[in-house]
Amino acid sequence: MSTKTYQIALIGGDGTGPEVAAEGVKVAQAAAAKFGFKLVFTPYDFGAERYLRTGETLPDSAVEEMKKYQSIYLGAIGHPDVKPGILELGILLKMRFALDQYINHRPVKLFPGVETPLKGKGPEDIDFVVVRENSGGIYTGLGGATRVGTSEEIATQVMVYDRRTVERCLRYAFELKRRRNAANPRYAAKPITLVHKRNVLTHCGDLWFRAFEELGAAEYPEIARDYNHVDAANMWFVKNPEWFDVVVTENLFGDIITDLGAMIQGGLGVAAGGNINPTGISMFEPMGGSAPKYQGKDVINPIAAIGAAGMMLDTLGERAAAAAIERAIMETTPKMKSQAAGRMGFGTREVGDLVASAV
Repeated sequence: MSTKTYQIALIGGDGTGPEVAAEGVKVAQAAAAKFGFKLVFTPYDFGAERYLRTGETLPDSAVEEMKKYQSIYLGAIGHPDVKPGILELGILLKMRFALDQYINHRPVKLFPGVETPLKGKGPEDIDFVVVRENSGGIYTGLGGATRVGTSEEIATQVMVYDRRTVERCLRYAFELKRRRNAANPRYAAKPITLVHKRNVLTHCGDLWFRAFEELGAAEYPEIARDYNHVDAANMWFVKNPEWFDVVVTENLFGDIITDLGAMIQGGLGVAAGGNINPTGISMFEPMGGSAPKYQGKDVINPIAAIGAAGMMLDTLGERAAAAAIERAIMETTPKMKSQAAGRMGFGTREVGDLVASAV
């Protein structure tokens, strides 16, 4: 049992973000009380309302201020009155790059009682993790445009990777795979899978594949390795999700396949994720958007936000508390009629209460 106090920056954000974040805080505090540590949440108003009022997204001073916290907990960012890209680039991507959150950690786990669109598949079939490289690739913005607005317009955006960036992502994935293998023989029976498109993206794909094979053989020889082209991986996620345990991939492909992962685990309402710096400050969030049409109606599903809070505790080292939150989620989801907003059979706050009491 820990006696630590953790300082957490809380960014509720936009739309229903503050509502689901409040339930994540509620459950995290219940776990902290049970396992003997403290969580101190400090709220920040970064998001659409602040941007529309002041024109400010995330000032450099705020990035420096975030460094004094042990973690960041986020509700959601996005608003129909703000042009797409402004908040995402100005807050989320800025935070990821400035705090070097080079891992996007996305569990794809089907909870009991949650429906999947995959016929004949159950919780024993859908239980894997996608490790997405989160700071390089095509999202770095390298490229440009010329002759804009003319019929000869040219635009480029380049997928760029260096060996260090690739290796540190792979090492995180291999270490995660080693822990999962030790925890469950079912995981140990499966390989770690690299996803790329090396038959076409021959330079970046070759770098990732060689680094994967060389690092695996030298430092993790006991771990079986596999490779999928990204298009094939999309097929196998749907046909045979039970083949996968830890999947590691680059930034763009990871962005795409984790949305597919969210759907096969029952939707964005249950999909949680972490933007992780393994030696620094990480940020945790539900994968769903701000859903402004549901704001203030107490109908949005908080399970993803609660799962993100559990991931935060796990990354902080409070693994028993994180495991208790996951068990509590698994006790709660069978009681819910649906994971869809307004059709859960409970209100947002009621779901939070159910999970907190199960902790």
